[in-house]
Order: sequence, then C-alpha cells, then structure tokens
Amino acid sequence: MKILMTASEAVPFAKTGGLADVATALSRALSKEGHEVVLVLPHYPQLLPQGARHRLNLETVDDGFSIPVGSRKSQGSFLKAQLPNSNIQVILVDQPDYFDRPSPYVYENIPYEDNCERFVFFSRAVIEATKRFGPFDVIHANDWQTGLVPALIDIEARKQNAEFRQIGTVFTIHNLAFQGRFWHWDMVLTGLDWKYFNWKQMEFFGDLNLLKTGIVFADMVTTVSPTYAREIQSPELGWGLDPALAGRGSSLVGILNGVDTSVWHPGIDRFIKVNFNSSNVADLKPQCKADLQQAVGLPIKPDVPVIAMISRMSEQKGFDLLERANNRLFENDAQFIFLGTGERQYERYVKDLGQCYPDRVASLIRFDEELAHKIEAGSDLFLMPSAFEPCGLNQMYSMLYGTIPLVHAVGGLADSVVPVTPETLHEKTATGFSFQRYHVEDFLKCFNDALATYRNRELWSQLQQTCMNQDLSWNNSARNYLKVYEQAINKHKD
Repeated sequence: MKILMTASEAVPFAKTGGLADVATALSRALSKEGHEVVLVLPHYPQLLPQGARHRLNLETVDDGFSIPVGSRKSQGSFLKAQLPNSNIQVILVDQPDYFDRPSPYVYENIPYEDNCERFVFFSRAVIEATKRFGPFDVIHANDWQTGLVPALIDIEARKQNAEFRQIGTVFTIHNLAFQGRFWHWDMVLTGLDWKYFNWKQMEFFGDLNLLKTGIVFADMVTTVSPTYAREIQSPELGWGLDPALAGRGSSLVGILNGVDTSVWHPGIDRFIKVNFNSSNVADLKPQCKADLQQAVGLPIKPDVPVIAMISRMSEQKGFDLLERANNRLFENDAQFIFLGTGERQYERYVKDLGQCYPDRVASLIRFDEELAHKIEAGSDLFLMPSAFEPCGLNQMYSMLYGTIPLVHAVGGLADSVVPVTPETLHEKTATGFSFQRYHVEDFLKCFNDALATYRNRELWSQLQQTCMNQDLSWNNSARNYLKVYEQAINKHKD
C-alpha cells in the first residue's frame, strides 16, 4: 500500500505537541509493516534544528507551483527530505510568506490572523503533492490544519483526475477542542462553492469549521483512543460537533496511540544518566533520579518521592485542580517538577510554587526535550489529572520508564492505565492510579493513596514491573490503522 500521511507538524521538523510525535511514529510503524509512506508537511525553516538541512538530505524538487487561494494565486515549491533512520520520504511545502515564522500557529500566544489562508494553501499543496508523487492508495490527514484535504478530494479531485477516484481518505482527530474555526467570509479562501457552507458540512454556528469539514468529507474518521471516540459523540465532550460525529456511525473508529520506542525507552535513551530495564530498574533507576534532582536544582534525596508533570499548562490538563488543591498537595514530604508552557495564569501559579517551596518544587517554564527524558526516567509518580484527554502519550512513556502514572479516567488515559485496586494488585495487572470524578477531593484522595503505596516498596516494585513489561509500541496501532485504510479504499472500489 502507498500512503500519503499529511500533518502540520512532525518530529524532527516541527513540534508543538503530541501530533508531531504521532505523525512520525505512525509513519515509521507503517513503513516497518512493509508499506510505502510519504509524509507531507509545511516547511518551517526557523524551526529546523541546527545543521538539519544536511542531516535530513534536504533538496529542492523543482521550480515550484501555483495554487489558487481565494481570488489570487500563491506560489510555492516542494523540498524533499528523508526521515532519519528510515526509508520514508518527506515532502516539505515551502512558502516563506506563510511558513517562515517563529512558530507554526501562534506568536506570543496569539494565533496568526492568516491561519485559515495558510492552511488552505497547505491543503491545496497536499493535492498537488498527490499528483506529483503518487499514485497513492490512501491519504491520511490529521487535525484541522488538513481538514480541507478530504473535501478537496471528494468535491474536486475525484471529478477532475481519474487517479483520485479510488483513493481512500482518512481523517484523524487528535484533539476536538482545536477546530480551525474562522469567520464565514474565509469560505472564499477555500475555493469551494458556497453551497457546501451549510450546517451539515462546513458551517458551524455561522463560521467556517475546518475540523468539521474533515469529519464530514473523509471516508473514515479516526480518533486517538476508543474511549475518546465514544466521549466525543456526547454533548458533554463533543464541543458542538457531536451530531456530526455521531452521524458517522461505524466510520468513526478509536485507535489508541502507541509509543515510538526508538525514542522513548529506558534501555536505549541517550538523554538519561544510565540505561535500564525491568530486570535492573531497582538498582539503576535511583541513579537517574539523583541525576534528575541535580539537573533541576532539588536536593538529592533518594527516599523522597519525585512527582512530575510535563504538560501544556492549561485547564484542560488539570492545572485548575492543582490550584484548588493548593497547599494540601504539598503537605506530604515529596518533591515536584513541572515542565512546560501554556496559559499565563498557570505559568504564574507554577512559578509561585517554585518560589514558595524552593527546596521541593522545580518550576521550568520552557520546552526541553532532553529534560523531558530525564524526568520520565528519574521520577517516581507522573501526574496527568486532565479534564479530558484524547489519548495522552506521557502516561505511556512513564509506564515504560517505571514511573507510575496518576490520571483522571477519561479518553486514552482510561484506555491505557489499569487502576490500582485490591483485585488488580492481586492479579498483577495494575499500572497506575486513577480517579473517576473531576473534583479536587477525588484527586487528592487518589494522590494520597499513591504516596501510601509508594511507601510499600514491594507493591511499588510490582507496579513498576507490570508497567515496564507491557507492549506499548506502535505495532498494534499501525495494524489497526491499516484495517481503517482498507475500509476507506473499499468505499471506492468498482
């Protein structure tokens, strides 16, 4: 099968969140299954790592192309690159006016005013790439930035080009909260007839909605965990799109993300003090813990639990629960590490914690890939009390590193973490702590239960062993995606 994977970001070209990890890891897993994968991304020159042009074999393809965006034409060109340590070809859409910027979507937390225009251009460039580098069996688009792609194929390309008639389209929702919603006059930029601007297709409460567009026009829709696929069909978690999602019926499938174990695995991780596995975790993980404490400026105390969060600092990620718990969270003898950026309110809250508890709280308001690996390897407990969580990756990273997750039982967190109960401890299937009701008292009870279990070294060691011996790789997820691709392709067989 020849697969065109398209997203607005992928590692190592650009990353703001889990989408980048998934786009890269799924592409690798599909390639390992014997399929040909071409990854199409915007070219963000300012975000490429230093020296990357040579390492990624970056080269110009041709003299360029012209694409209609509304009433005018925009010029662009393709660059070719190679995904490191793979045979996956990467096509970068080069258009400096749109993509030569310091971040993909926002500047100083404010979205770019021309985001709709930028990603209409990119979506049409994906169609151009399909013509240039195809033929393809399936096109897999991701999130609102590529939501127009299935519509362009269904409305225009299949009518104009015979090669498109049997291409299956798959659209993945990574987080329903981010919808690509723009004022109605941006419909002109898409180049599509106004008849598609209706409540069943592209219109959403008077606005253009690119996520809804992808949901409606794709042959198959997936999201990143089975539980989240059910949750988003309800008014409570559907963000207004629950009717469109429920209307997809069996064409909406939830597939839990996996972990790229070539990057996230304590046995090979190049960023951590010492590599370890489930057989020597008790002896070697403490070295990683001491290294982490030193790296973030906390006292080296081997018997004090280290509790960590690596997260976008927002209400969605549970920071409002932390704020409501306030001092009660810090009554225990424990150390806390917070790494990430986000809403100013919660950045300030985390900074204040660091000032109030300088020997117990490390507040790190930044993105730091190396430190993220050290935190996963050196922490004892990892917090993910998200209000909602489509999939989550850090809880799975944590399990592989023998760092026990504490989660709110929603979305992919519910699908990936087996909660500690007397039964699951007896059966040796428990992999973490979870609470059902999104309330500060439930969170604190779960937190205190986790600390009490930490003091029972035998039970804690059992949890670590169960976590670390799971298969959390992309292998199963990739096979499930291949089944979805077949379903999409079958919709266009004569």
